[in-house]
Amino acid sequence: MSSESPLPLIVSSPSGAGKTTLTARLLKEIPELRFSVSHTTRKPRQNEQNGREYHFVDRQQFLRLIEQGAFLEWAEVHGNLYGTGKAELERGERPRGIIFDIDHQGARQIKSAAPDAVAVFILPPSMAILEQRLRGRASEDEDTVQKRFGVALREIEHYGLFDYVLVNEELEEATKQLVSIFRAEECRRHRAARHAERLLAEGRGFGGLKPPSSGASSPLPLK
Repeated sequence: MSSESPLPLIVSSPSGAGKTTLTARLLKEIPELRFSVSHTTRKPRQNEQNGREYHFVDRQQFLRLIEQGAFLEWAEVHGNLYGTGKAELERGERPRGIIFDIDHQGARQIKSAAPDAVAVFILPPSMAILEQRLRGRASEDEDTVQKRFGVALREIEHYGLFDYVLVNEELEEATKQLVSIFRAEECRRHRAARHAERLLAEGRGFGGLKPPSSGASSPLPLK
């Protein structure tokens, strides 16, 4: 990667559209990426671990973090609080990119704080399939399924905030598309500009014509 700063990649979707599965596959395809671990007040699902998928905290802890100004963005979704800690951008390592798994409210706030962030919205093939996926979650009761399905419609209304819209109909194809989006965005001119200018400065340091001899024999002149 030529850019010296990680590429912020926002991935958002209505619940059940496959965002979590696709981000996990993206991380597997490009291991130099880092997943931004958000805070939430919701209860962990089966196989979720504190500090891996989310930092699970209670509501009082979350409110204290808000008062301390610890969040880059936060919002209430489905009756639970979610937030991205400022520490996620301030960590010492320099990954190739940072994935933010957030809703449209968080996406708006992240893009305001980091205008170079790239936002991807994932859609289901149909609302019927979305409902099937929500019902397939063993952790969701009927009331939760109905609530999430209703909220999904309102979330889809905000697709226009995003740079890319990806339909997750076939998982392999959707994975390829998400990987392609990240790789294409890495090649944006503004992300490579500093590297290009450095090369130009090096060239001008050589007199703008050719680099100094490295000790290797010069090629024969063309006839």
